[in-house]
Amino acid sequence: MQQHLDRIDVEILKILQVDSTKAIKDIAKEVGLSATPTYERIKRLENDGIIKKYIAVLDGIKIGLDIVVYCNVRLKEQTKEALESFEQSVANLPSVLEVIGLSGNYDYMLKIVSPNIHAYNDFLMNVFSTIPNVGQFHSNIVLGDVKSNSPYPLDHLYKKK
Repeated sequence: MQQHLDRIDVEILKILQVDSTKAIKDIAKEVGLSATPTYERIKRLENDGIIKKYIAVLDGIKIGLDIVVYCNVRLKEQTKEALESFEQSVANLPSVLEVIGLSGNYDYMLKIVSPNIHAYNDFLMNVFSTIPNVGQFHSNIVLGDVKSNSPYPLDHLYKKK
């Protein structure tokens, strides 16, 4: 359920999406408040679950994870138990960065990283293919990253008067 946010909340969220390490005093200056009310708003946004967490976005190539794959997966069976079992299995794999449930031809899309194509093939053959209920999967290897880690558009959250 969408929560009510005012213009200042939205401006704070925009700033934090671009740089979550920015000092409270700098955020406060940008939104026209003092540090204390800005800090209290950020804490409320965190407590309300609007801000889920803060993370560092790493460069995969610089840390030796040269291959990024989007793997579409179709399960043999779509019972609640089968779906939950699959989700739990893949969520615990360190090389699986994202697990997204889909409608359409596939049940899930996984974002997987690997040091190289041989390691990815090893992952498919010795790890992924051993997960029960996997029917079909199709790997799409990323050739280039045009746009990623984009901030959410937030202007729809408040009406300008």
